[in-house]
Amino acid sequence: MDPKKTAVVLIEYQNDFTSEGGNFHAAVKPVMERTRMLANTVETVARARALGATIVHAPITFTPDYHELSPRPYGILKGVVDTRSFRKGTWGAEIVDVLKPQAQDIVVEGKRGLCGFASTNLDFVLRGRGITDIALGGFLTNCCVESTMRTAYEKGYQVVTLKDCTATLSEEEQRMAVEKNFPMFSHPMNHDEFLAGLRAQGG
Repeated sequence: MDPKKTAVVLIEYQNDFTSEGGNFHAAVKPVMERTRMLANTVETVARARALGATIVHAPITFTPDYHELSPRPYGILKGVVDTRSFRKGTWGAEIVDVLKPQAQDIVVEGKRGLCGFASTNLDFVLRGRGITDIALGGFLTNCCVESTMRTAYEKGYQVVTLKDCTATLSEEEQRMAVEKNFPMFSHPMNHDEFLAGLRAQGG
């Protein structure tokens, strides 16, 4: 992959997921620890950025009353509302310190649901920069990462899913997503494999 045409898209690396005290941290912590997803992502971002790849952050945020959503949300978004997670201006909605965006990074605004493309200008940003390849990491493996992966595939991007830069609510869900769903819509890779491919192009 050519680093100049590659973006690493970071989905919801926010304190409510990543950090002790976050509303969903206890639920994702076992898979996070097994995959070492946070440390792997920090390494991936640092090395990919140094090679010239674009780093894109795609956090999810809501107003305090969640008026962007249906009055009767259901499924995963009901869980967000019930736990009062990812509210703008709160610690839980902040991007985790070890992945704070740098000046050259892009922070996509407007993510209110599962797919990173659906309510944002992500596609516009990527195409405007000549991006043809994207690598995805983040939360939840079988939810927002998978939704973004499917859309990227259908939009014609070359998609890599970073298996060891993802986490979800159980080992079973992680395994099913990585083994069964990721290969249908992406090139699943561990982060070191992805970086090796970038190095080959980037020198």
